[in-house]
Amino acid sequence: MLADILARLQKQASAGESGVAAAFELNWQSLEPETQKLACLLSLFALAPIPWSLVESAASSSDLEFDLKANRTTLVERYLLQELADDTYQVHERIQELLRQKLEELAEADELKHGFCQAMVAVAKDIPQTPTLIEIAQATLAIPHLGEVATVYQAWLSDDDLISPFIGLGRFYEGQGAYTQALPWREQSLLAARKRFGDEHPSVVTSLNNLAGLYNSQGSYSDAELLLIQALEMRKRLLGDEHPSVPTSLNNLALLYDSQGKYSEAEPLYIEALAMTKRLLGYEHPSVATILNNLAFLYNSQGRYSEAEALYIQALAMYKRLLGDEHPDVATSLNNLAGLYDSQERYSDAEPLYIQALAMYKRLLGDEHPSVATSLNNLAFLYKSQGRYSDAEPLYIQALEIAEKQLGENHPNTISIGKNLEYLRQNRQP
Repeated sequence: MLADILARLQKQASAGESGVAAAFELNWQSLEPETQKLACLLSLFALAPIPWSLVESAASSSDLEFDLKANRTTLVERYLLQELADDTYQVHERIQELLRQKLEELAEADELKHGFCQAMVAVAKDIPQTPTLIEIAQATLAIPHLGEVATVYQAWLSDDDLISPFIGLGRFYEGQGAYTQALPWREQSLLAARKRFGDEHPSVVTSLNNLAGLYNSQGSYSDAELLLIQALEMRKRLLGDEHPSVPTSLNNLALLYDSQGKYSEAEPLYIEALAMTKRLLGYEHPSVATILNNLAFLYNSQGRYSEAEALYIQALAMYKRLLGDEHPDVATSLNNLAGLYDSQERYSDAEPLYIQALAMYKRLLGDEHPSVATSLNNLAFLYKSQGRYSDAEPLYIQALEIAEKQLGENHPNTISIGKNLEYLRQNRQP
């Protein structure tokens, strides 16, 4: 236990807090300079389990070329580092405090801080937009340390990397549907960018866009619209009309209008975004598939089924080709194509796609992801349309439970699922 470290240190000197400091100082003076540097590097991490791979990455970024494992053994033997399971370690809070004091006395202090930040930025950049269960598991132990970079060591992040930790943390939580946990990171990203760069900077625009996306996911459409319009105008002003981020803004704004049923406002934005993306990024790019999928959804909502089907099939094929069969975007594409067939009462075509999408969402994102709730709701709606009320009701109940837990009772999706369940119960045959 970490508490044992303090107890053992206290035995090396007089009892109490002063004894810990005295024992720590005795230990410190007997350490080789290389071991001291490693101890100071470890003090930068959060008070949480530290995967040794992160330490190695931070050491490499800090140009520490000595034998890390031998020095690690020394720190464990001297009660300055606790060895946990699965090649993870942790520093006690009081020891961290004392080590951070020593860090400030090192000539290489800034170099260690920069290296630590670079290592964590690399982790942040590896977190995808919608992380799967496997990707979440891979990133989980790094999250507290990523938070430490964002909150404590911002000053040692380069201009190019300033908002990267915030983006990674936001994706980690938002991708799981944990919108409340994602919100402070999206907000802090905007604050940090404005503080360092002022209002007119690409990092500010990216932060505005990401915050708007979160607002849209939460159903706060008016807040999202203001930020998306602001981000679009700023991107054009700062980066030019032909920058690849401009069609991203156009697509996001169109998606917002689409979700509100403002189809006449959404369609020209989608079409413009699609043409720009093809021109700037090429025809074989995941962003092309995303816009095709979104435009197809709009056409489906307008009853333009033949146009929608062609785009859905094209988007699905592109996702599989570019991202592989096991990707959340493939599940979404399957779900949307099933929705089109459902709208046309092509139930035998829709049902297997809904079932396949639901299984993929559960497999990739977990049983309680908001996308699972949406998928359950859609399959229930299909069964209800066929008069299969006993099949539909338990799915609606599951969907509502997930939505209430993950999104809250006042989220538009939760309200919609609740109404669907109520309608089913009112209209089913006795």
